[in-house]
Amino acid sequence: METEDTNLVGKLLIAMPNMGDPRFARSVVYMCAHSDDGGMGLIVNKPQRDVQFSDLLGQLGIDKSPTVRDIRVHFGGPVDHARGFVLHSIDYRSEAGTLQVDDAIGMTATLDVLEDIARGKGPRASMLALGYAGWGPGQLEREIAQNGWLVCEPRDEILFGRADEHKWTAALKVLGINPLLLSATSGRA
Repeated sequence: METEDTNLVGKLLIAMPNMGDPRFARSVVYMCAHSDDGGMGLIVNKPQRDVQFSDLLGQLGIDKSPTVRDIRVHFGGPVDHARGFVLHSIDYRSEAGTLQVDDAIGMTATLDVLEDIARGKGPRASMLALGYAGWGPGQLEREIAQNGWLVCEPRDEILFGRADEHKWTAALKVLGINPLLLSATSGRA
């Protein structure tokens, strides 16, 4: 599979049951970038159990409006896990720089998006991830060819919904796949 044949920007990757890397087991990854140089995405279904949005804002010295609800902080991937990325609806743009991933989704990795969310002036829909998933040139294509990932179109409820424990199954259902019928082993016919 060549990157010019399949551009994965704006797509969801769904980890197959045989995913060898435990950090990606049952992961759903939204792809923010993909080219001949590699790929970058954010895991959207693995919440950080020990990190709260309010605590993170406090550590950054950002005051939160009392009317703003906490957003869930996710494990975005194993690369640069101290860096934050906000995946959001495209109704928001940061003055400091927002990457428009597709017609509906943007990604901002600057402090001002957290400040705006804390003031209630941020995007309509958002999710915060610490770290990201990254692939070198050709690596992701090889993993897909080896049945490590399925690819599907994103849905807002998968990207921004709060039911993280159901996102993997929901993404498979987008493809019409019953997760109970997936095999943890692959083979060749």
